[in-house]
Amino acid sequence: MAETLTTPTEDQIREALTSVIDPELKRSVVELGMVRTIAIGAAGAVGVTISLTTGGCPLRNQFIADVNEHVGSVPGVSSVEVAFDVLSDEEKSALRAKLGMPGGLPTGALATIGSILCIGSGKGGVGKSSLTANLAVALANEGKSVGILDADVWGYSIPRMFGLGGQRPPVDATRKIVPLEAHGVKVMSIGFFVEEDSAVVWRGPMLHKALTQFLQDVAWGDLDFLLIDLPPGTGDVSMTLAQLVPQSEFVLVTTPQDTAQKVARRAAEMADKVEIPVAGVIENMAGFVTPEGGRYEIFGRGGGQALADEVDVPLLASVPLTMPLREQADAGEPLVSVNPDDPAAQAVRSAARGLIAMAPVRVQAPAPAPAPIGMSLPMA
Repeated sequence: MAETLTTPTEDQIREALTSVIDPELKRSVVELGMVRTIAIGAAGAVGVTISLTTGGCPLRNQFIADVNEHVGSVPGVSSVEVAFDVLSDEEKSALRAKLGMPGGLPTGALATIGSILCIGSGKGGVGKSSLTANLAVALANEGKSVGILDADVWGYSIPRMFGLGGQRPPVDATRKIVPLEAHGVKVMSIGFFVEEDSAVVWRGPMLHKALTQFLQDVAWGDLDFLLIDLPPGTGDVSMTLAQLVPQSEFVLVTTPQDTAQKVARRAAEMADKVEIPVAGVIENMAGFVTPEGGRYEIFGRGGGQALADEVDVPLLASVPLTMPLREQADAGEPLVSVNPDDPAAQAVRSAARGLIAMAPVRVQAPAPAPAPIGMSLPMA
């Protein structure tokens, strides 16, 4: 007796789509009203059209994979085809109102950025900012478009490391802040908006407002990578970024010693609580390499690998401490740019290649026209 084929219904397909979650808005595409059409053809062929908040959304591949997974599991579905269109201005306004986001949807703000990496350590003194600066240059030297957001508002040092201290970014015709650029990297920092070396004593609402503007009111343009240099600890900045860029990933920085590894583990726990995945671990100060080539493990050994094993992520690199690494940071020229063959620079370049290999394939699309947004950063 011939087997009777089951024909899927629209209700079944829509029910399956409730499991497709928008990575940024954290709700299903059905609840968000993003399912434009469902078409069921002959022999179980299903077509689904998803309406995005912007045509340049970098998350298309994830939507395609999720729709295929969940709709493809419905009995009788033989194939799934996913198409996209864009919500109208009226639909976007309705969605903003529904979500309580009068200032705008996160998808449009950072739609032309591929990977957002939050570089954190949980504690200070591990060379995180110097590592971030060199990692950005290494990514740029691999042909990637890169930006750095210096979110360490209390210990901002990225401008000095790029030789940009004392400068102020311009504002373009659309009233967007234009990041300064050095060594092929776009740079934005609170250090550009306060007196050099002055203390910033923001917390809570002022901090949230500043970080929101650095993400949404800056003309980042089309980037493959945006690196966010986090302050030590697991406080206001990390929580704000979890809300503003939920599609980001953490890169944990530790030193080899057991104490630093345990503190960095707390940062990993914080990332897990705010549902931001950890991409990998970088062990910094993994031995001191003398100019003559001698190596001294002054901070011990193995902490980076132990943390990576505990969190179940790759150890991207073990970066030794060298004298040029410190000297070039003070000189405002990242080591990777000046001496790429230095042992520390080589390790950072290896980490950069690992991050490139892990990054999702980008779907290029024209960037939407930016809406005029005023600049009203609170000043210290």
